[in-house]
Amino acid sequence: MLRTLLAALTITLLPAGPAVAREPVTAQAVDEFVTRYREQTGLPGAAVAVTHGDRIVRAAGYGRTATGDPLTADTPMAVASVSKSFTATAVLRLVEQGEIALDQPVRRYLPEFTMADPRAAGITVRQLLDQTSGMADSTFREKSLPQPSTLKGAVARLRTARLAAAPGTAYSYHNTNFQVAARLVEVVSGRPFAAFLDAEVFEPLGMRHSTTIDTDRDLPGSARGHLYVLGHAIPLPEPTGFGNGSGGVLSTAHDLARWLIAQSTGDGVLSPSSVEALRTPSRQNPGYALGWSLGRTPRGAATLEHGGDLFTSTAHQLLIPASGYGIAVMANTGTAFEDAGQLMDGLVALVEGAPPPLPDGSPFLVTDLLFLLSALVAIALGVRGVVRARRWTARWRARWWVLPLYLAPLALCVTVAPVFRVLARGRDIAWIQVVYLYPTFMLALVTAAAAGTAVVAARVGARLAATGTPK
Repeated sequence: MLRTLLAALTITLLPAGPAVAREPVTAQAVDEFVTRYREQTGLPGAAVAVTHGDRIVRAAGYGRTATGDPLTADTPMAVASVSKSFTATAVLRLVEQGEIALDQPVRRYLPEFTMADPRAAGITVRQLLDQTSGMADSTFREKSLPQPSTLKGAVARLRTARLAAAPGTAYSYHNTNFQVAARLVEVVSGRPFAAFLDAEVFEPLGMRHSTTIDTDRDLPGSARGHLYVLGHAIPLPEPTGFGNGSGGVLSTAHDLARWLIAQSTGDGVLSPSSVEALRTPSRQNPGYALGWSLGRTPRGAATLEHGGDLFTSTAHQLLIPASGYGIAVMANTGTAFEDAGQLMDGLVALVEGAPPPLPDGSPFLVTDLLFLLSALVAIALGVRGVVRARRWTARWRARWWVLPLYLAPLALCVTVAPVFRVLARGRDIAWIQVVYLYPTFMLALVTAAAAGTAVVAARVGARLAATGTPK
């Protein structure tokens, strides 16, 4: 009863505000906005779906994929963490079939789910889906550890992990929750997770071009993305990572339009009571339900949404229940630039009758240029320091203490991932992923580390040669 009341207060009874534009949004308006956005930012490609009730307003692809092919409404792209709403739906299908119960321990259905922390035995299925299981990046570094290749492996590597909090007491966004949930679906249904999603979700909704994958190696060319460097989008492979259950779904604009319509009209694969459960947040975080976030538009309309970030692409989905609008966006640029989120902001503005905001060119061009200049300066100073190493030895007694300072960039380069974890309040990251987030900064840092190390090596070598230190 409490959960039902909380869901009603959060979604149904919230004052919606003027959520609908004075005139219905048109396909032309969507096309014009996305085209202008791409012209302003240099975004290589995007796919967009806008629905209203049971009608597709626009489902289209714009630009090109990372392999240079035209991007269409049927081009499969990565939806990243938007996948969590699909995983939650798969779990609710098993609930409806009487195979599992949301408030029963996961281990009852998935005996292989064991952790070093005995409290893990009490984690329920619901707590996986609303991210209150007690698992967190701070105690289990899911991204920087060696990556699994299967859902079974993703669960197996938890055997040495501990919880950050008792189950049901704290919210922590942690991808492993949904990887365990997807493995639960596999074991209980007796089918691979991809086969279950296809049969129970994608096929019934007519999502003919959607699937789910395990790792970055499974990404097709159409789902690969870019990084912006000096204002230009450069195609790069996704860093090594495992994402099935938490971020592995591939879909298209047409397929996501069908998904949005099913979510908006209730004519989907779940009963009304399951949809209500799906949209009911926990007491620990009223802003997060089962694979969906709860929020508001700038004009105050209640929303259901979820974003998704890979390091080379982004995605976002959003429903406005009061107006019946649904929007989904996929962009083939990385998480540092949030093109999908910015496109979503503009499309929400359109359906609310406001001018869609447009960014003012590349937001990091000046910063990139400064870091590039820093790298060039580091090279010049490094060459100068190496060339003058012998001259430096003449006054080494007064200057030896400077040598450790030259190694400071190397120390930061080695420890940049732990430093990021502290700044991000415990969120995990691998070293190479920092490079993808901040490419020109890391270029400058690695260059400075190499230059500083070369200077120290040259000066120490020159000093040893000058003093005739025996070998």
